[in-house]
Amino acid sequence: MTHVTRPGGPLADEPAPDGRHAVVVGGGLAGVTAALALADAGVRVTLLEGRPRLGGLAFSFQRGALTVDNGQHVYLRCCTAYRWFLERIEGSALAPLQNRLDVPVVDVAKPAGRRLGRLRRDPLPVPLHLGRSLATYPHLPLADRAKVGRAALALKGLDLADPALDTQDFGSWLTAHGQSARAVEALWDLVGVATLNAVASDASLALAAMVFKTGLLSDPGAADIGWARVPLGELHDRLARKALDSAGVRTEIRTRVTSLSQNGNGRWSVQVPGETLDADTVVLAVPQREAYELLPAGALDAPERLLDIGTAPILNIHVVYDRKVLARPFLAALGTPVQWVFDRTDASGLTQGQYLALSQSVAHDEIDAPVAVLRERYLPELQQLLPRTRGAEVLDFFVTRERTATFAPAPGVGRLRPGARTKAPGLYLAGAWTATGWPATMESAVRSGVGAADAALSALGRPRPRHLFEIQEAA
Repeated sequence: MTHVTRPGGPLADEPAPDGRHAVVVGGGLAGVTAALALADAGVRVTLLEGRPRLGGLAFSFQRGALTVDNGQHVYLRCCTAYRWFLERIEGSALAPLQNRLDVPVVDVAKPAGRRLGRLRRDPLPVPLHLGRSLATYPHLPLADRAKVGRAALALKGLDLADPALDTQDFGSWLTAHGQSARAVEALWDLVGVATLNAVASDASLALAAMVFKTGLLSDPGAADIGWARVPLGELHDRLARKALDSAGVRTEIRTRVTSLSQNGNGRWSVQVPGETLDADTVVLAVPQREAYELLPAGALDAPERLLDIGTAPILNIHVVYDRKVLARPFLAALGTPVQWVFDRTDASGLTQGQYLALSQSVAHDEIDAPVAVLRERYLPELQQLLPRTRGAEVLDFFVTRERTATFAPAPGVGRLRPGARTKAPGLYLAGAWTATGWPATMESAVRSGVGAADAALSALGRPRPRHLFEIQEAA
């Protein structure tokens, strides 16, 4: 029943030298982070994951000879917690950052010669670092370019601690600050849809302001983009397991928790099929609906709020061509249903031709569409976007679907997201959906794991490791 990923005997507890044992439920980025942070502080940790792998929703699988990521994930230089995570698992070199922000943006509706624009920064202080790029951005009329700068300055002046921001939608705020429908499409949603998984009119102003203030208006290099040059499973599963093993964490996969209960002595019983684990502290690092099912009575004042946190899908379309059709590592698109296209050839292990992955956020209308329908819809779009595809043969076409890829960042979601601490002593929550201040990103997941570990260590009277303190300061 139980698959043990490292030697060390049965799942049942053994006496710990310091008498402290933590159980982390969930092996996504939040759970792995919490487990590493607790172990680094000297706590004995058992990590339980129901799937046969770690990594949560950022994982890889095999399709014949290809190693395929379920979806394209990127991070920014301002993602200090995820960058720490990469360093902690010794994976930074495998997911490097751009030297300088540079996003090619192709508009298929533009006449020849005016189709390619770029969003890139200069080595200048904020906000001048984006000034030249916006002034020459061909996908916006001249009048709109000037208004974008004024809206950005207004955004920079918002107080992210103001709870009223969460009650407003970003689209209405943009309209009130002079942003045209074209400006929203060609700039604000170009960035926002990819980071928030929502269009501006459906997004909380608080979360949108956080994304744009932190990513574009905090530091000149904050929005430089990083992405894995290897399969995500290499980072979030193999290297994560190696780091957990080195830290002394007992990692159990294919092990689903069925219930949590607090004992009369204040400790916790964690039930898995056939066994019960005894723990001083538990970190519940699972999706919000699963957390709702496992939470004991009284742990949250209004646990039903977890069920009110909506979800949003992401569709990924994978196309393998018999030749190279895209010369850039990635591009963003306008005037087409295609949103972002990434070259995954080298990372997948493909030796001939080219493998492209299309990341389609806010995919409510297409998430359940048959593969044949998506093929008929998207291959002609790629021919419009990438002329070299017109003479290329499609060797493979398939899709991956994450129907609940992220929480929906709708206005009002902030009041639904719980913090790390619960009302049950020794029980903590982690996950990108908890109250990190960030939308549902890898950064939010890691930050939540840090927050849960920090709260647990404080209650256990254990000092925080220096690196944990540094992440909290950066947050």
